[in-house]
Amino acid sequence: MTRSRWSWSTWIRQCHRWLSIAFTAGFLVNIVAISTGQDPAFWVYLLVLIPLFLLLPSGLYLFVLPYAARRRGGRGAA
Repeated sequence: MTRSRWSWSTWIRQCHRWLSIAFTAGFLVNIVAISTGQDPAFWVYLLVLIPLFLLLPSGLYLFVLPYAARRRGGRGAA
């Protein structure tokens, strides 16, 4: 079994991308469910909230990452 060469930052970035796709899909499902005129089930609203709550910590991590690298003396964002 080969070992993956991904760092934590790469792994979190990839998860953040997939979570954003899930959020967008859940949002579209919500729009379609609400536009039918009927009151959608509660789980339809959760389709958006679950990825959103998971996007928050990964997004905050990715936001702070360049500042932390610059503070450590590494290569920061230009």
